[in-house]
Amino acid sequence: MPTPPRAAKDTVYHPRFARFYARLSVAADERGGVAELRGELLTGLSGRIVEIGAGNGLNFAHYPPAVSEVVAIEPERHLRQLAVEAALRADVPVDVVPGLAEALPVKSESFDAAVASLVLCSVADVPRALDELRRVLRPGGELRFYEHGRAEGRVMRAVQRAADRTVWPLLLGGCHSGRDVLGELTAAGFTLGAYRRLRMPEKGPPTPASYHVLGTALRG
Repeated sequence: MPTPPRAAKDTVYHPRFARFYARLSVAADERGGVAELRGELLTGLSGRIVEIGAGNGLNFAHYPPAVSEVVAIEPERHLRQLAVEAALRADVPVDVVPGLAEALPVKSESFDAAVASLVLCSVADVPRALDELRRVLRPGGELRFYEHGRAEGRVMRAVQRAADRTVWPLLLGGCHSGRDVLGELTAAGFTLGAYRRLRMPEKGPPTPASYHVLGTALRG
């Protein structure tokens, strides 16, 4: 069985963006409907769960009682500190640890399910991160994902490509607006289950990050 690769602590450091994201994500949960989507994302989970890019821990309050343990991976120091505080308020056991999605500091085939929530946009190496998720999931394990990514229309896709080649990652902590989440999952060997596309926010003019997808995939 392969051993997990090692990752240095705090290899991701975006102190200004981390503070901005912490405020923005709370507002999106409270006023933008994201909290309801987190509940939908996590409903029905059970057993041991690994969550990558846990951020400030907003998912923790939505894990159902059947979850026996959550190992939450977060590389950014400020967000990890907020996640630790959120873990103390959670109704299920949550262990927050430093690490990268591309080098998860956990054993192979040791989790029943994995969660990726608004994180694949900012991962440096998406194929490697998804390979890591496949490594740590037990055979037949489930990946729950809620991500933003590639728009369906040609005009907005062109806007996303231009943004991702220029200012978007620089201003937003390495985020890329137009990644093909479903295509990346399929290429990594996951079998797509049910999913749905949505736009956030539902009303008003769209932004490059308005095109979301929420669903499930199984480890092949």
